[in-house]
Amino acid sequence: MTRRFANLNFSRQILPVIAFLGVVLAVIYIFVGLPDRQLEPPQQIPPRATGALANGDRVAGAGVVEPSSEIIDIGTALSGLVMSLNAEPGSYVAKGDLLFLVDDRAARARLREAEAAIREAQAAIAEADTAQTTAQRQLALYRQIDDPAAVSRTEVVRAEGEAAAAASRAALARARREAAEAAAARARVELSRLAVRAPIAGEILAVNIRPGEFVQAGGPQGGNAEPYIRLGETRPLHIRVDIDEDQAGDVALGANAIVSPRGAAERQVTARFVRAEPLVVPKRSLTNSAAERVDVRVMQIIYALPPGSDLFRVGQQVDAFIPAKPRTGARR
Repeated sequence: MTRRFANLNFSRQILPVIAFLGVVLAVIYIFVGLPDRQLEPPQQIPPRATGALANGDRVAGAGVVEPSSEIIDIGTALSGLVMSLNAEPGSYVAKGDLLFLVDDRAARARLREAEAAIREAQAAIAEADTAQTTAQRQLALYRQIDDPAAVSRTEVVRAEGEAAAAASRAALARARREAAEAAAARARVELSRLAVRAPIAGEILAVNIRPGEFVQAGGPQGGNAEPYIRLGETRPLHIRVDIDEDQAGDVALGANAIVSPRGAAERQVTARFVRAEPLVVPKRSLTNSAAERVDVRVMQIIYALPPGSDLFRVGQQVDAFIPAKPRTGARR
């Protein structure tokens, strides 16, 4: 047995066996490690045009759902603590409805002070008017006396001085009343600015404050800060469709568009043309296409979604197909 192993030649007998085993292991590894090539339906149905646009000239674009009023970010003109909050996401408000109230105790105190100053000035005016009337009557009586010896010149001068002083006090009291009324008006304006109200009728889209929180005048501070309240008219909803600048001339402006939610191409609605924005702007929403240029500019077209549709929400992405001008070869 020892002699048999000793007679084995490594290069002619052992090495081929090792090579054969390596090939067998490689084949097994390749078959076991192959990825699953079984076809599965896509998780998202790609967008597609239907009806007359299925075989006709069309232009495709991506869009975002927005309120017909666009989104309004609500802030506050004056800083302070939030005393009460009357807005909830999803609720509808009328124009002028109170959304939230900033601490107004100091403003109300200044209003009471101004109103007290008004009452004080009115009392001073009444006292000065009475004194002036009395002095003028006294002076009139002195002047009706024909005998110069009956009334001395000193008494006449004193009566004239009292009438003039009373008139001056009345003028000063009126000036003080005007100042107090201006202070009261200023306090009322401040109170109205501390009560943040809805600028339009619409739906509350987001609320990012709570009672007791401190709010800054001019809105939240910082680049990532959310607006205190977001409001918009959602009856109806609009979509803002971006059309690449190289296809902007192909769009048939005024025609309706076929719109579907992103990833649900089988659920389509017809959106009504509203307007085309006159300004071409840089593209902001990317499609992750390998051929997409980040420096593309787009024309934005606004369409109105049909009322009563529950397919769309504000901020949702949509795919849109728009008829192209008949004489141009729109890209498909």
